[in-house]
Amino acid sequence: MAHLNLDKLRSAKVETAPYSYLIVPAFLNADSISRINATYPNIEKGGSYPIESLDENMAIKSVIAELDGPEFQKIIAEKFDVDLEGRPKMYSLRGYTRAKDGSIHTDSKDKIITVLLYLNENWQQPGGRLRILRDGKNVDNYAAEVAPDNGTLLIFKRSDTSWHGHHPFEGPRRSLQMNWMTSEGSKGFHALRHKISAAVKKLTNA
Repeated sequence: MAHLNLDKLRSAKVETAPYSYLIVPAFLNADSISRINATYPNIEKGGSYPIESLDENMAIKSVIAELDGPEFQKIIAEKFDVDLEGRPKMYSLRGYTRAKDGSIHTDSKDKIITVLLYLNENWQQPGGRLRILRDGKNVDNYAAEVAPDNGTLLIFKRSDTSWHGHHPFEGPRRSLQMNWMTSEGSKGFHALRHKISAAVKKLTNA
């Protein structure tokens, strides 16, 4: 069973203001979300976690395998007019948002494209809704707001003005992030940072 609705992605419009982004509601269907959440790793602390330790029976592994496919990359390259051939990809999972998370930022310069796939069901909270911002100062000056639920896909092209953030929320908030990186070196740096972070959190939980 395929998880990704590539036809929805193909028909999605790329917005160009305040920067290049697109939003695809229900990129994953309800059955996929249910299967993912039934086997999702138990992440009870904030921060990003690497995917290398995921069990094979976890449905999110199948989603990642589809995102790794050539057709997904081809669509993104065409829509954002960027050459992604040979560019390394980095994945990370989140399962818990801290009150301090969501501050306004643009993403680091070694990221070319950011892909966010939201895995929660029927998000009811006012906080934790990612906003596409028009500036780097005011989280309420936004062009679009994305509830982090029901398989919604958000993709944007990283730039010096790709400001985004959200109002504070503390609690479970599941998402998968994927980035095309400028080089293997930058991918390695981020992956190492995530592994160290995850190891520290694991020791803290022990």
